[in-house]
Amino acid sequence: MNPTERAEVTMKQVVVGILAHVDAGKTTLSEGLLYRSGQIRSLGRVDHGDAFLDTDAMEKQRGITIFSKQAVIDLDGLRITLLDTPGHVDFSAEMERTLRVLDYAILVIGASDGVRGYTETLWRLLARYDVPTFVFVNKMDAVGADGKAVLDQMRARFSDACVPFDGLHDPSDLPDDVLETMATQDESAMDEFLDQGNLTVTTVRRLIAERKVFPCYFGSALKLQGVDEFLHGLRALVRQPDHDDEFGARVFKISHDKQGGRLTWMKVTGGTLPVKSVLTNERSASADGGGTAPAPSASPASSAVASDSIWHEKADQVRVYSGARFTLVDEAHAGAVVAVTGPTSTFPGEGLGVEPDAGEPALEPVLTYTVLPGDNDVHKVLSALRELDDEDPLLHVTWQERLQEIHVQLMGAVQLEIIRQIMYDRFALDIDFGPGGILYKETITAPIEGVGHFEPLRHYAEVHLLLEPATAGSGLMFGSDCSLDILDRNWQRLILTHLGEKEHLGVLAGFPIADMRITLINGRAHEKHTEGGDFRQATYRAVRQGLMKAKRDGHCRLLEPWYDFRLEVPQDMIGRAMADVQRMSGEFDPPSNDGEYAVLSGTAPVSEMRDYAMDVNAYTHGQGQISCTFGGYRPCHNADEVIESADYDPESDLENTPDSVFCAHGAGYPVKWSDVDAHAHLELRPIR
Repeated sequence: MNPTERAEVTMKQVVVGILAHVDAGKTTLSEGLLYRSGQIRSLGRVDHGDAFLDTDAMEKQRGITIFSKQAVIDLDGLRITLLDTPGHVDFSAEMERTLRVLDYAILVIGASDGVRGYTETLWRLLARYDVPTFVFVNKMDAVGADGKAVLDQMRARFSDACVPFDGLHDPSDLPDDVLETMATQDESAMDEFLDQGNLTVTTVRRLIAERKVFPCYFGSALKLQGVDEFLHGLRALVRQPDHDDEFGARVFKISHDKQGGRLTWMKVTGGTLPVKSVLTNERSASADGGGTAPAPSASPASSAVASDSIWHEKADQVRVYSGARFTLVDEAHAGAVVAVTGPTSTFPGEGLGVEPDAGEPALEPVLTYTVLPGDNDVHKVLSALRELDDEDPLLHVTWQERLQEIHVQLMGAVQLEIIRQIMYDRFALDIDFGPGGILYKETITAPIEGVGHFEPLRHYAEVHLLLEPATAGSGLMFGSDCSLDILDRNWQRLILTHLGEKEHLGVLAGFPIADMRITLINGRAHEKHTEGGDFRQATYRAVRQGLMKAKRDGHCRLLEPWYDFRLEVPQDMIGRAMADVQRMSGEFDPPSNDGEYAVLSGTAPVSEMRDYAMDVNAYTHGQGQISCTFGGYRPCHNADEVIESADYDPESDLENTPDSVFCAHGAGYPVKWSDVDAHAHLELRPIR
């Protein structure tokens, strides 16, 4: 270890993300923090296209952040890895992935705009991921800016623990009313305040780290007003989290450099990551009891273990980025954010070492588009989109064999434009998109056993799966409850891999299935004739056969995405707004008053509300506004209409057949799904 790296080990390290609604001045504040801390020599501007963190040509052209960026700030023994995240709602998935690796967050709020609907979404996400948060109210130099009004908004809509730290260089200088407000958030802090009449810096740090207090600063990032005080507050009030001695890391981003090299961005959460170490991760769930997979690890190259069920890839380079530039390091220590070259199958949200995989994201696309390849070779278009899908798994790029079409899932029109531009700039492919449609999903309402059998001549596999409904929003979960005495571990792992490798379609209208737990409960292989592909066929068919039985019994359900909305209209127009929401099959809380405006909050189907913003602008003559965020999936309000429109025949979808193949007299023959149970070689399990 060289002297510089040894010094970095002793330096306190924190990862801080900066978040905001678009146009609040988030990147401008990042620029100010970098400039005043001495990391950059000149102050760039977003509107001039020379901001340090807006490194992409599209970002410079549009003046918005599209991809999360990293910069390093060193402050007297504190190293801050600053992650600048996208502010536009269409790129909120990129922002959410970053939240999983943050020690602290900076929430930027425009003084003129105040707390907007998307700002509330950010606040809820910060609470979901338990991220301690500082607030910077920006653009205080704007006409009509009122810091007290914004603080009152935050206290009403966020937390009464939002307290002003503005203009202070030491927490002990806080006025008594602010100290008392902080003390009321915690019993031991209240005891300290009553005994001493003050709170120590250590106590204030703890309250912030535990999300019991949210320091608020005010200023103008463009004019560097309040930036020095904010930097001082960060240096004084953050504390380094505890880290495990054993290696752990969380992947939060995949990208490609200018040479096309694949970069895996991760935060090291424990131990160290040496260059040339081998990362291993078992891809499927544990086969003996349905538990989670054994933990991945980072180990010296000499100790790599080869296995069919374990990928093992080397960390060829470990890069520390700041803006567009990077330095190579021999090893990364806990708390560092690095980009690693070498791995080809990592994914955002993946945990390495002692770190578990992340759960399902809170934000996800609700619109699906058809890709129009134009004069381009469709295979080239699909290959290019697969690379983008590698970077953003929520694109869900799929080839629909039945329709001979490529489908993608997007957040909105701005993301669509960016994807089109990337395809042209990076791959020289000029594509377009068909009209966007609603992304419905399907689930079941009662448990059912699905059976798949695949036995052409000299092949053999039988799989029994228990399909069970799961909590709304939980996605798909796979596990095993099959004894190793019945089916060997390697076959069980293979079946679980096949469950997770494909997007399984429902049988009502051909939409993806969700909110289900699928458990392997029985299976059989042949000592001589079973090959890996046999279990793929049997597994796919078992899922579909189970769904067909659920449909027959009336236990399939169509789900649709809903928006959480916040609608502000002049007081005399609230009746029209309420009638509109009721017409759209939505729900809302009693309206509240916000000065001259009435505020209506509630939920409504995306299919009904997706174009409503234009209606609001029209009937309020530009005085009203609505903000919508994804609110999860619910039973479809017009399921019969959607199913009829889809006109989907699951038995004619040969790529997703529910039927099985059995063998008799030396030849394979098909068996219709409804007769498979009677032909199965293994007994079905009674469902309680």
